[in-house]
Amino acid sequence: MYRVRSSLSIALVALLASAPAAAEAPRSPLATVSAQPTSGPAMAAFDGVVEAVRQAVIAAQVAGAVVQLDVKAGDRVEAGQLLLRIDARAAEQTAAASDAQVRAARAALDLAAKDFARQQQLYRSNYISQAALERAESAWKSAQAQANATLAQAEALRTHQGYHLVRAPFAGVVSEVPVSLGDMAMPGRPLLTLYDPTALRVTAAVPQSVALLAMAAAGEASDGSTAIRIELPGLPAGQARITPAGVALLPTIDPGTHTVQLRADLPAEPGAVVPGMFARLWLPLPRQESRGIREPGAGHPGAAAAILTVPVEAIVRRAELTALYVLDSGGRPVLRQVRLGRTRDGRVEVLSGLLPDEIVVADPQSAARR
Repeated sequence: MYRVRSSLSIALVALLASAPAAAEAPRSPLATVSAQPTSGPAMAAFDGVVEAVRQAVIAAQVAGAVVQLDVKAGDRVEAGQLLLRIDARAAEQTAAASDAQVRAARAALDLAAKDFARQQQLYRSNYISQAALERAESAWKSAQAQANATLAQAEALRTHQGYHLVRAPFAGVVSEVPVSLGDMAMPGRPLLTLYDPTALRVTAAVPQSVALLAMAAAGEASDGSTAIRIELPGLPAGQARITPAGVALLPTIDPGTHTVQLRADLPAEPGAVVPGMFARLWLPLPRQESRGIREPGAGHPGAAAAILTVPVEAIVRRAELTALYVLDSGGRPVLRQVRLGRTRDGRVEVLSGLLPDEIVVADPQSAARR
């Protein structure tokens, strides 16, 4: 009997030890915040790219081997600076032969002019006929025309010889050099690419209705509160936001995507900005809460609803996933993917994936342990 009671006691102790966590102390409540709309103007972001307003692809005009290459990608050059040289020995020999022909033509012209002068004197003394004088005048004019033609041909050859020296058409930065020393240059083959770093712009494809609303909203406010902004995520935080020097809307619309090109000029010498860099254009949109447009760039662009903001600490980043822990109807935290916008004063805009007044967990690590 004693042994049976001991076995029951051991089994009861083991059962109590393996009981679920219901007997444990209750967990502390999660720190939560409510998604609140932004107090500033409604802004919509559109992806764009930095472009060079003035860019030149310099190609060869003559055939020949590249015998001198003075620049490389990234070099700054001045207007008229020698960039590379193409073998011009054959052109130099042709130009030298043409110069000799010019000298011969000038000598023949000088002889014909002197002969014509003598014939004029003889004619005035009645020693030659009118026909002889006219033949001398014709020979002088023919020599003069021949000299002019030879001189023009020599000028053309010298111009052709100058094509072997490739110079910078304007001051800028060399962005690409697809040839190497010794390569064969052919007419039309690109030799290098040059762009002006003081004339850059950001180009973005914007839905046509959004572009019209943004331009109208930007023109209504004089205090700059709804001005168009440029964001360059690749730059440090203090240089990432730039006010454009000018904004232009192209007069053509893509019939396939119903978008229009919006170009925002960057200020002169924008620092480390280079063509091809990723950028965003932040456009102001009028608020119409009744329309309820959550994301102007993706749906109907008639108006923009208030954009919600949450604390930066509530954002969950896992590889390519950007999400928030949102409490469901049962009070359980559920991970939900969101799309973010600007970050300002410790809060980040949530462009999509969140509804107004939804409860967001402020401490995602605590929610992940639930």
